[in-house]
Amino acid sequence: MMPDMLTSSLSIAAPELILSVGAMILLMIGVFMGEKSSQTVTGLSVAVIIIAALWLILITPLGTGFGGSFVLDPFARFMKILVLVGSAAAVVMSVGFAESERFNRFEFPVLVLLSTTGMMMMVSAGDMIALYLGLELQSLAIYVLAAINRDSVRSTEAGLKYFVLGALSSGMLLYGASMVYGFTGHIEFTAIARVAAESGSSLGLVVGIVFVLAGLAFKISAVPFHMWTPDVYEGAPTPITAFLAGAPKVAAMALLTRFTVQGFEPLSDQWQQVIVFISIASMVFGAFAAIGQHNIKRLMAYSSIAHMGYALVGLAPASVEGVRGVILYMTIYLVMTLGTFAVILAMRRRDGMVEEIDDLAGLSQTNPVMAVFLSVMMLSLAGLPPLAGFIAKYFVFMAAVQAGLWPLAIIGVLASVVGLYYYLRLVKVMWFDEPAEAFVPMAIELRAVLWVTGLIVFPLYIFVGGPIFAAAEAAAKTFF
Repeated sequence: MMPDMLTSSLSIAAPELILSVGAMILLMIGVFMGEKSSQTVTGLSVAVIIIAALWLILITPLGTGFGGSFVLDPFARFMKILVLVGSAAAVVMSVGFAESERFNRFEFPVLVLLSTTGMMMMVSAGDMIALYLGLELQSLAIYVLAAINRDSVRSTEAGLKYFVLGALSSGMLLYGASMVYGFTGHIEFTAIARVAAESGSSLGLVVGIVFVLAGLAFKISAVPFHMWTPDVYEGAPTPITAFLAGAPKVAAMALLTRFTVQGFEPLSDQWQQVIVFISIASMVFGAFAAIGQHNIKRLMAYSSIAHMGYALVGLAPASVEGVRGVILYMTIYLVMTLGTFAVILAMRRRDGMVEEIDDLAGLSQTNPVMAVFLSVMMLSLAGLPPLAGFIAKYFVFMAAVQAGLWPLAIIGVLASVVGLYYYLRLVKVMWFDEPAEAFVPMAIELRAVLWVTGLIVFPLYIFVGGPIFAAAEAAAKTFF
């Protein structure tokens, strides 16, 4: 019985095994070949991610493994594909930066692989133990990544801040998990949901839920657990910021969705209040705090805070429509973020990288293609039709309206109007200001990412939207 269970469990977790074994092999290659192995390890790490993705899509069976701790259902498969896409794109975009900024370190792709393994475990977590293990595997690798540039004071400061605040959030999450276990007697989400349906809520259980939600809110940088985000985004090397802004947010939002909707659906009236509060706080704070920013990476940090608030609008209803909205929102958010960071990574002059918004002045005259694509990304992030960002917001706001959460949807629309100001400010700087010094030609890998993401945002989403929508619908029905 045990060998059969282990075999079936390992087949379900095969993509994670591919990533972890691949990371160990690449680490050995890097150690024995030295710094000159950077390009080789980077290329092989992308190959490992692609193999894991193909294995996940074509071979890995759906099911439950390791006694219910590991779950692969349509929701987990969909979100894992997003995580792998985000991680692969971040590694690919780092190639030109590594060459120009002397960032040739083989540890970067290895740590990305280990962090991605943790993210995939987060998405498939079926109980509290797997939740914490996946979360910490992801976080520990990112702590190191944020501080990987030891010659930069900003990078070291970013890593230290993220580590200290991350340790605090992990402690809160563990305390909440122990409270949940103490008041239900279970750690599996399905068993917790069964006990909650039979026994109802208690003060201790609600306190436990709130503490776990606080720990998870830190990982998606939702207000009031957002304080690390601007400093880490600005201080970390730009390829790491690009990685941090994409895949980890998708994994954390997937984990938050599974924890609330699968584990505590019978108590949705309790946790819904918390989700609504942090959603409103994130949307409003992100919209207003970004207005005064001059550094484009800090701007994207506050933008990501607001976008996590918009995604939480879809989670609040605890309905099929809401979960579908969250899935579609995170899909489109990932594409928009990768496209934007492809441009930020291309903001390089002969004397080095620049990050100020004013450095984009007159970009339409010096590099019209880059200006067009960044304008499309900004307008899509703002949620203007007919771009993909509008579709994302439409689904989460409609889910809130159908659940009777009219005030939440209205606040979201108003916050989007405020956010439109700072997105349009970038467009104005690029198209109407006097040209600044031109950037060096864009690296081919950045150009490829920019074209793919730009065309998906508009107009290709019109054509590929059908299959993605159907897959998101099937994934959302996993919990209902």
